[in-house]
Amino acid sequence: MEEDRTPQTPPTGPQLDRRRALMLGAVGTAAVVSIRPALAQTAASVSTCEIPVPDPGRAGSYVAPDGSLVPAGTPGAFPPPPMPFKGEDVKRALHGGQLPGTTYESNQAYMKYIRRLQSGNSGFTCFASLQMPRG
Repeated sequence: MEEDRTPQTPPTGPQLDRRRALMLGAVGTAAVVSIRPALAQTAASVSTCEIPVPDPGRAGSYVAPDGSLVPAGTPGAFPPPPMPFKGEDVKRALHGGQLPGTTYESNQAYMKYIRRLQSGNSGFTCFASLQMPRG
């Protein structure tokens, strides 16, 4: 059996527009289907995610009252907490509560550190998910 080797002409005009619309529609549908389970999963994982203070790359640093990291033993700075904070604890603290095992001053410093987290820092994804509105 011999293959048809007639050159195919690429679609143009209305054919191209229809093809693009179909492709975009398929992509849009896939995005909706995949986002909904992700949001449900995010809501459940907020209580179990963790935010280390400081992140492991800077372990051993202390947290200054302004939330910045300083060398261990810096006067007025707070040693890192013994365990990472759970997402649920941070969520409570964001709404006026206090992080477990902290004093008023250390709570303020740790929360300032957490609010400064940026993409790439350990705990950033957890913190960002705490701020997403639930619908």
